[in-house]
Amino acid sequence: MPSAVIADMVYDEDTQTLSVWFRPSGRRYDYLEVPAVEYDALRHSPSKGRYFNAHIRDSYPFTQSDRDEPRAPLQPGNRLP
Repeated sequence: MPSAVIADMVYDEDTQTLSVWFRPSGRRYDYLEVPAVEYDALRHSPSKGRYFNAHIRDSYPFTQSDRDEPRAPLQPGNRLP
């Protein structure tokens, strides 16, 4: 189910980095040290925004990237459904 808050997300299992692009700003935040199980739960949540706010936003360190920075290459199955 698409999200009203999250435009897209990509997870890098090797570095445990979750990259999230937000609506409407288009800004990307990279959340570090996110376990794969947490990403899977977010991906399958009926409300991505609620899950993100409750379980990820204040739970993991993050960095903010520039708005105009291109998106990371997407791997099959990693894109927001």
